[in-house]
Amino acid sequence: MEGKEEDVRVGANKFPERQPIGTSAQSDKDYKEPPPAPLFEPGELASWSFWRAGIAEFIATFLFLYITVLTVMGVKRSPNMCASVGIQGIAWAFGGMIFALVYCTAGISGGHINPAVTFGLFLARKLSLTRAVYYIVMQCLGAICGAGVVKGFQPKQYQALGGGANTVAPGYTKGSGLGAEIIGTFVLVYTVFSATDAKRNARDSHVPILAPLPIGFAVFLVHLATIPITGTGINPARSLGAAIIFNKDNAWDDHWVFWVGPFIGAALAALYHVIVIRAIPFKSRS
Repeated sequence: MEGKEEDVRVGANKFPERQPIGTSAQSDKDYKEPPPAPLFEPGELASWSFWRAGIAEFIATFLFLYITVLTVMGVKRSPNMCASVGIQGIAWAFGGMIFALVYCTAGISGGHINPAVTFGLFLARKLSLTRAVYYIVMQCLGAICGAGVVKGFQPKQYQALGGGANTVAPGYTKGSGLGAEIIGTFVLVYTVFSATDAKRNARDSHVPILAPLPIGFAVFLVHLATIPITGTGINPARSLGAAIIFNKDNAWDDHWVFWVGPFIGAALAALYHVIVIRAIPFKSRS
């Protein structure tokens, strides 16, 4: 009898209980949903980290406009696209600078460098209204200064070559430009949410991910697609800085497109992430 019982035990050990794999192995034990940021947080104003974050956004947006507008000016000065970096080079300049600057500032301010990104994260309750307004103001000031420095280096060429200002290209309607800005910004902000999702980092901790890389790559791809349509805004601060320094009628005629489009795209991305991907409203009910 003892031998038979031992055989049964040995036979049972031959087929150990299966361990869950893939999505069935996921649990919430390693992740806790962070509370939503308060609408107003007066205590932030007394913190040096709050002001330092805004300064980081200013410097990052300043450098972003400086490098990217100079790149655009270089392409415009060339007799043809083959004699310069062309559209691909412009797209790489924008995407590469976002990659570098997000990497540098993510630990200080979150590395927004874009009012549309800030707006989307605010709608998702990732930061307070106080911080969101402060970031947007500093981003716009940084963009104005960055474009201003470029004009200071080459004032005549800057005015003659368009100053990097965004306009809806001839042959396209304002509606087409608006749609391009909405979809382009959706791609960017959706990528930001996905690359910085804390639950994803906790769940897929075995998968190394460098958040600035997909964000910068998204900017690169959107520029490849929409430079021929709008010059690619997807960043109201970038469009505002170039328009103010260039200050010609054609830069202001379509300027609303480069605020309304990115903000709508950011709002849609925030809603998609919160309601569909994360299903946060449904979790709160249960």
